[in-house]
Amino acid sequence: MTASLIAFIYRVINLCNKEMLAVLKDPANRVILIVPPLLQSLLFGYAANFDLTDVPYVVLDQSSTESSRTLLDRVDGTGVFHRVATLHSSAEIERFIGNGEALIALHFPSDFEERLSSGDTAPLQLIVDGRNSATGNSAVGYVRSIVAGFNQRLNPETAVSVEVEARSWFNPNLETRWIIMPAMIAALSMIQTMMLSALSVAREREQGTFDQLLVTPHTPFEILISKAIPPIIIGLVQSTLVLVVARYWFHIPMAGSVGTLYAGLLMFTIASVGVGLSISALSANMHQAMLYTFVLIMPLMLLSGLATPVANMPDLLQTLTYANPLRFAIHLVRGVYLEGAQLGDVWRDMVPLMLIAVFTLPLAAWLFRHRLI
Repeated sequence: MTASLIAFIYRVINLCNKEMLAVLKDPANRVILIVPPLLQSLLFGYAANFDLTDVPYVVLDQSSTESSRTLLDRVDGTGVFHRVATLHSSAEIERFIGNGEALIALHFPSDFEERLSSGDTAPLQLIVDGRNSATGNSAVGYVRSIVAGFNQRLNPETAVSVEVEARSWFNPNLETRWIIMPAMIAALSMIQTMMLSALSVAREREQGTFDQLLVTPHTPFEILISKAIPPIIIGLVQSTLVLVVARYWFHIPMAGSVGTLYAGLLMFTIASVGVGLSISALSANMHQAMLYTFVLIMPLMLLSGLATPVANMPDLLQTLTYANPLRFAIHLVRGVYLEGAQLGDVWRDMVPLMLIAVFTLPLAAWLFRHRLI
């Protein structure tokens, strides 16, 4: 019994040794085993940041009195809030909140000082960008604590002197689902689209049929088109499924145009397919294509603004996000879905997606011919 158990353990150890050698023998596998966990842990540490460290805000002070200035000095003195602009009319708030230049807006009414002097409750309107619900909630709580300290110092024996009236734009109840589900319209389809396009050429290389395809009268451009169209169609269908779930199952109202949304999704899907086909053209087999794709998807998700704002990331990571098509797709979809943005409003997202597609698709076509296995 003991001898057979020892023999069993010995055989298992030998098989494990063989499998470990098979995995570690390939230099590419060794790199994939070590480098991605290190990079992803660093990205999680820097990019997945919910801390309230930098809140841009604007002020509309129609009171312009000592009380309002004192309260604003307390806000500025935290080191967390930095004033982007001092406004002169309520119409300017929409521009700064709408284009993302400011996370919150503070509005002091003209009778702010008079109400405090008479012992009444003075309202302080706080407008917050609801597209960033987690940071927005934190900012509202921080402002409330600052106002509570101001009230305590102003008149410690009475009830609240200044009352914060918070109002959220684009997401009235600051529900996380309203932020996540529109972003999923782009993010979920990207995973499948990139995987399908990454496997398309690698599958034929592994089967030995891709070289036969290259010697046919078909040009690399024709091969590229035939490889790109099916994943594009599948990606748009998957985006539609997520859109239906968000709109009719979770009842998240859509403010914008369906045509504008699909124009952006089409450009994003083409860019994603270009990235996937470039990966496929570089891969010798399906195993490599899957590994490369999974290694790439995690940073794309982290650096997209899906869960945490891009503005919270270090400057270097913010620069890297300009090469990430998902960043622009999520911003575009949220803008159209929640804000009602039109085609003329989302061109800043469309242009980078177009540039990524223009770069990756010709690169994939060139690699079809010049990638030697």
